[in-house]
Amino acid sequence: MQVKWAAAVSTVLTVFVAAVPASHAAEWPSKAIRVLAGGSTGGPIDIMSRLVGQKLSEQLGQAIVVDNRAGAGGTLATRIAAQATPDGHTLLCNSSQYVVGVSLYKDPGYDAFRDFAPIINAGTSPNIIFVHPTTQANNLKELIALGKKQKLQYGSAGAGTTPHLTGERLLKLLAGLNIQHVPYSSAMPAILGTVAAQVPIGLTAMPPSVQLIKSGRLRGIAVTSQQRMPSLPEVGTVAEQGYPGYEDYTWIAFFAPAGTPKAIVDRLNRSVAAIVVSPDAREKLSALGFDPVNNTPEQFAAYVKVEVAKWAKVIKESGAKVD
Repeated sequence: MQVKWAAAVSTVLTVFVAAVPASHAAEWPSKAIRVLAGGSTGGPIDIMSRLVGQKLSEQLGQAIVVDNRAGAGGTLATRIAAQATPDGHTLLCNSSQYVVGVSLYKDPGYDAFRDFAPIINAGTSPNIIFVHPTTQANNLKELIALGKKQKLQYGSAGAGTTPHLTGERLLKLLAGLNIQHVPYSSAMPAILGTVAAQVPIGLTAMPPSVQLIKSGRLRGIAVTSQQRMPSLPEVGTVAEQGYPGYEDYTWIAFFAPAGTPKAIVDRLNRSVAAIVVSPDAREKLSALGFDPVNNTPEQFAAYVKVEVAKWAKVIKESGAKVD
């Protein structure tokens, strides 16, 4: 009798515990959703956060508040998000610096695998090398030749970003330049620093630089995609300018703190995927150099593992360090 009673109690408790996440998911969202963005206003992370946030707010009937926390290669925003309550009301929007930081920083303040539930990789963009118009180079070959004659500086979106590692890998390791890295807090400050001639060369993800290159305030030198980008067709690829097979990308993704109910993660995945592939959003993203991505949380989680290993190898081979 006692055994039957204990078994019955155990069954009830099991059912109750299992039902809690589903209940929370059914009530979600019950308030505004905070999106911690690992970049400054106007940068690629901010662009994606706000575009998705606006559409997501319309779908869910709650405000989406984008909280920009730039700096430290995105680790500042990531640390804060890792400590948030896992109830679906705090999300992280970060770039591929998320997978770089765990190898570049001695103490990034988060574990890329244990502290987050990957939601979706929303879009990718090639990185782009650009220069101030007074810099005496019109293409990658001329830029490298200039760098052989004089010591140059390049500004990036920050230590630990993929543009930073593109510079270390391409300009230092492959081209053999003695070039100095100048880390900015995120993409937009690096772009504006190049416009202001604080540095002669800039290297960021493509989206925030497109309009300034089109206006002539910057000159595009090379993109790191396999093929030229429709938004800047006059800018050649790194591969066609002497480095066959070379490609690097910055991706922008959404994460939830570990422990967030899977039903919420799955719903966010479906919602964001539908937003980025919708005709309106796709047109806006493509015009900026983004390629929308549609993947499941499981597919994205597997991709994160591959990316952590890839960039750890690049960091080791290039000797990249936090300045």
